[in-house]
Amino acid sequence: MNLELLGWSNWFASSFEQLAMEGYFLARVAQEYKGGYLLYAEFGEIAGVLAGKLRHEATSSQNLPAVGDWVAATQPNNSTQAIIHQVLPRKSKFSRKVAGAKTQEQMIATNIDTVFLVCGLDDNFNLRRIERYLVLTWESGANPVIILNKVDLCEFWEQKVLEVEAIAPGVPIIAISAITLHERGLEILQPYLQLGQTIVLLGSSGVGKSTLTNQIIGKEVHVVQTVRQGDSKGRHTTTSSELLCLPSGALLIDTPGMRELQLWDVQDGLQETFADIETLAEQCRFRDCQHQHEPGCAVREALAEGILDQKRFLNYQKLQKEKNYLARKQNQRESLNTKARWKQRTKAIRNHHKR
Repeated sequence: MNLELLGWSNWFASSFEQLAMEGYFLARVAQEYKGGYLLYAEFGEIAGVLAGKLRHEATSSQNLPAVGDWVAATQPNNSTQAIIHQVLPRKSKFSRKVAGAKTQEQMIATNIDTVFLVCGLDDNFNLRRIERYLVLTWESGANPVIILNKVDLCEFWEQKVLEVEAIAPGVPIIAISAITLHERGLEILQPYLQLGQTIVLLGSSGVGKSTLTNQIIGKEVHVVQTVRQGDSKGRHTTTSSELLCLPSGALLIDTPGMRELQLWDVQDGLQETFADIETLAEQCRFRDCQHQHEPGCAVREALAEGILDQKRFLNYQKLQKEKNYLARKQNQRESLNTKARWKQRTKAIRNHHKR
């Protein structure tokens, strides 16, 4: 495998120079599974496991390899496994808060250039969900492309395209039917499927990500299941993220359907997604305007005149509250972790003096 075909670029080079002199080789994480990883290197595929030091020193899952990461590894003599010693700096990452009550980050994919946000044009169509995905995508550092799938099941799909354009100005929007994409229309995706480019497919279950993956590659790599007819809910066919090499020389990261997408550290992403509301807020008379009953509120005026959609504004407020709540939880968790570290140090000092 050529490193360029795996997405290697000069952006990463400086962080590997010293490691190369120390005898490490480069590999890219293609898949994560229980107990290890599948790595792509110049000499081919190889299983990988974490070095004990890397596992011990990792303070969170963010410090461990994720699909798309470049890592520095070694291969002991006669071993069929590589040892992962270090994760190279990331140029982009898509992450979310883990499902449930825990305040932890879950890495979905790293070092991505483009995010294909896939949304079904059936009953799955949801503008508020698209906004949520856009917030996390802009925060990731990658560029979003919205894929509206299943035009064959939607009589007025052109209207839905206009609705998405209204909440995502400047973002490319592509309406397709993944089932027939290989016969007609695959060229519409070609500008993003260039040599060394990494694309990640994101969306909820049943939107057609596995079908789209099969069509882009030109063969069935994922088993496809139909959605439930009653509510258009999908059945999971992809169970873990996987980096796939495409015939065009691009790389595609397919991901499981997401039934829960909670925010994680999204200050810039929120501002980018709702730039229209942020601009209006700057025109309010008071800098700390809450857009409730304050005089001279430009946001309330835009709502009253129909310039700003009420549902979009309510979703903006909802995501703002979610972001602020998460920030408080993160600060609380960091405070507890700091306290625990000081207790460990104090205990170690006391034990040292006793000896």
